[in-house]
Amino acid sequence: MGVINVSPESFYKGSVKLSYEDVAEEARKMERDGADIIDVGGMSTAPYLRTFVSEDLEAERISWAVEAAKSAVKIPVSADTSRLKPAMAAIRAGADIINDVTGLKVQPRIARLVAEHGLSLIVCASNLGGLGSSSEAPMAAIRSLRESIQVAVKGGVEPNRIIIDPGIGFHRSTGLPWFEIDLSLLRGLRRLRVLGKPIMVGVSRKSFLGAITGKDKPEERLASSIAAEAMAVILGAHGIRVHDVAEALDAIRVVEALIGRGLGESPSRSP
Repeated sequence: MGVINVSPESFYKGSVKLSYEDVAEEARKMERDGADIIDVGGMSTAPYLRTFVSEDLEAERISWAVEAAKSAVKIPVSADTSRLKPAMAAIRAGADIINDVTGLKVQPRIARLVAEHGLSLIVCASNLGGLGSSSEAPMAAIRSLRESIQVAVKGGVEPNRIIIDPGIGFHRSTGLPWFEIDLSLLRGLRRLRVLGKPIMVGVSRKSFLGAITGKDKPEERLASSIAAEAMAVILGAHGIRVHDVAEALDAIRVVEALIGRGLGESPSRSP
């Protein structure tokens, strides 16, 4: 899944495209590089930045960005939002997937909207609560994701259209260092398979990589991103959400050649 942001406040400026033409061109490049899905965001969700924008502005951004991506590629386009008005705007523009980093915890009505239009849904683990040890993070994520899946199914989303995400980088209120939580979630990815859903993981350029390597700038975290993405696949991920499609795909091809495609599972190009 290739990431394009139209929010100037996004933490990695290399992902930001601010015109219709630039979004379309970046989407075309990602498709050529091997992306299976394009993910478009209209408001940064980085939990450590002041990035809030109005719902109307996010809706306006995501509408033209989804339209631009859809005009340029044949692969599915995802809209990264957890609010109702931007989700509706994205769907009107042709989005195939809604990617909700709150796991429907902020706006559960998104589930019904997704169901009504026959779309796919990505739900992230959120609100893990206080943890006594970082080793508790995978089970806390499973509980959170199970709740999100239940909300989605109750809202009418087809079970086989639900994808789960452990929410790397978003767990800042557990009482423990966030990077320890992120590492524990990555180590425990295979445990999430108990939920019976495809697992999407986003680690690209994120701050836990800076904590490990001492690289404060996201622009300096390409090598560590590729390493973490390759390990995510080894540890159980079915998909990865990336800024650098060509580089990530090369790494995953090597991983799959060494261990067998998807640890014995054939990936699908459909959402």
